[in-house]
Amino acid sequence: MQISNSTNLEGEQIDIEYFKKVDLRVGIVKHAEKISGSKKLLRLLVDLGTEERQIIAGLAEWYSPEELIGKRVVVVANLKPKKLMGYESQGMILATCDQGKPHIVTVEGEATPGSRIC
Repeated sequence: MQISNSTNLEGEQIDIEYFKKVDLRVGIVKHAEKISGSKKLLRLLVDLGTEERQIIAGLAEWYSPEELIGKRVVVVANLKPKKLMGYESQGMILATCDQGKPHIVTVEGEATPGSRIC
């Protein structure tokens, strides 16, 4: 594999201090359900160690609620809350976007809920 110094990925480059502002935490999905009236949205309850957060995620077309329960996921914990379909989303689950399908970013092993990604 050859490593390149060029930046051919999309998007603006940021410095490390800007990146440090994003609070990424390990969360465990405790509950998941489809949101009535939406084809895309799931309502997740995610354990972040010291608190449980409700996160609304556009994953229903690719994941059943049962598939997500128990997964250790990466959560953007300091995202401003946003209302979606009448529910407040208190964070974001990270996922890749590969050929139109998301793949949830998960954490291997027994990482403690609320652990900071560093």
